[in-house]
Amino acid sequence: MTDTTHRPAAERRRAADETSTEQGPKDSLRPPESRGRTTIADSVAEKIVGVATREVPGIHNLGSGMARTIGGVRERVPGAQPSVTRGVHVEVGERQAAVDVDVVVDYGFPIVDVAADVRLNVISAMERMTGLEVVEVNIAVDDIDLPGGEDERDDRLE
Repeated sequence: MTDTTHRPAAERRRAADETSTEQGPKDSLRPPESRGRTTIADSVAEKIVGVATREVPGIHNLGSGMARTIGGVRERVPGAQPSVTRGVHVEVGERQAAVDVDVVVDYGFPIVDVAADVRLNVISAMERMTGLEVVEVNIAVDDIDLPGGEDERDDRLE
């Protein structure tokens, strides 16, 4: 039997390190972010982008023509909730994400300013909430909502 109490501290630590498992003392010295992997689903990122985009003044709706039409019908079904991800596509990699958004802008808002605000809000929300670097935010303005347009006429008919 070996007496370990009389060995130098460095030698005792070395012996403990050699016999420790991956969950032992060595891991307690590593930072928490290096002790496993976190993956973020594309659908999670799409929800973040959808909410961040809708927060921008001048954004009337998301999605291209057909997606908005189908989404509008679906939202009229009792108990249905609006789709946050309609018109949003996000590709998530290990450390980066690329975003595509289809939007409808309210008439009277400068499209260039609205697009810049969407980019800023999306990048800020994605990087803050996911830690991913957003490499691009592509915005397609598919329509502009005119006062007294189709949405208001549909509401009056009901």
